[in-house]
Amino acid sequence: MPVASSVAAVLLGVSLTAATGLATPLLEIQDPALVESSGLAVSAVHDEVLWTHADGGRAAEVRAVGATGETVAVITLAGIDPYDPEALAPGVDEAGQPALFLGDVGDNLEQRPDVSIFRFTEPDELADSTLEATWFRFTYPDGPHDAEALLVHPRTGRMLIATKDAGGGGLYRAPLDPVTAADGSNRLVRIADVPLLVTDGAYLPDGRFALRTYGSVFVYDRPGHQIATATLPLQPQGESLAVDGDRLLVGSEGPQSAVYAVPLPGPVRGASTTPTRAAEPREQREQLGRASSDGTDDESTLRTAYRIVRVVAILVLLAAVVAYLRRSRRR
Repeated sequence: MPVASSVAAVLLGVSLTAATGLATPLLEIQDPALVESSGLAVSAVHDEVLWTHADGGRAAEVRAVGATGETVAVITLAGIDPYDPEALAPGVDEAGQPALFLGDVGDNLEQRPDVSIFRFTEPDELADSTLEATWFRFTYPDGPHDAEALLVHPRTGRMLIATKDAGGGGLYRAPLDPVTAADGSNRLVRIADVPLLVTDGAYLPDGRFALRTYGSVFVYDRPGHQIATATLPLQPQGESLAVDGDRLLVGSEGPQSAVYAVPLPGPVRGASTTPTRAAEPREQREQLGRASSDGTDDESTLRTAYRIVRVVAILVLLAAVVAYLRRSRRR
């Protein structure tokens, strides 16, 4: 292994240890159909249940995961052939009952004429079933965008989409009372900038909201006004975010991926509602056993470690490019 790669591997281990010191393992997702778990939502109806879904797929499916990480129900949305589902948000239906919003908003090639959001009422019983969903279509005012974050306001029900862009994306607001797909498409309005590479987002009960990237979370009290930020646990591909009282739940793609509970940065309001009974991820047990109870030092160490890892990763990439160019010249 080259020296630069060895240094990167060591620093990656330091970063991993520091990151997990700030997090509590909640569960490991066991379902092989969820190796690309994307969206995440805390059930408003069932205790110890999280809702998630697979990235993409030929069917619109949302899966209920219990406290041990096992899938306890699969909900299929009737008559829907999705393009690229990437997000899941809690909210309410037209009758005020708890509902889930599946965001079919992925567009890696940025070529879709519109994106879709499917709303369905959260079932009272956990069993495999097929449910009807209300379909909404949306267009961006400035052309197609790739997105992985959908937020639904807990009081007004207004939907927001945060786009995913390496140069920094945008936050787009839907109409307060959008028309369904049968009546046409709804035009989104860009209302703020967001950090680069946003992979998910969620509202807090008090109207604040959080956006996550692969390695960080940002909290806002209104669009465009950030009030707090924190570094997240290092994950294989940090994708999902859900709000549970005064903490955030963060998940990742990958087989048997872990969901962590992390403290909500900034002022704390409300209380947690989801229990923490679950098996610890195997690869994190030793690091968590050595974690400090003082999160201040851990957070500072983690941020420093991430900065070092990013710098080393850039150096490794540059070294690889130089080596490739040298080999090309010799041919």
